[in-house]
Amino acid sequence: QVQLVESGGGSGQAGGSLKLSCVVSEGMYGINSMGWYRQAPGNQRELVAVLTSGGTTSYADSVKGRFIISRGNVKNSVILQMNSLKPEDTAVYYCNADLTWLGDRWGKGTLVTISA
Repeated sequence: QVQLVESGGGSGQAGGSLKLSCVVSEGMYGINSMGWYRQAPGNQRELVAVLTSGGTTSYADSVKGRFIISRGNVKNSVILQMNSLKPEDTAVYYCNADLTWLGDRWGKGTLVTISA
């Protein structure tokens, strides 16, 4: 069974930094892309950043220049470095992986809370 295990997040202050990590369990599939989405209370889930297997990155306009998505040191992992955090970045952050043969898979989510 495919598992996405997220770590990091928690609480921070505006202007600070936090890091999220996500690891996809190994299996008989390829990874087309990995990324992060977030959902704030009362809002729809939105894309934050995505990294394709070819190394292409995409970011939401709201996080461009502040967040960086990259491959982690652990196989099948991705890191989201979040800098210059704002209270509006407060949300549950979900890791997503687009897997060959299996399609989209999601992590359980990790809460990020930023105070002013």
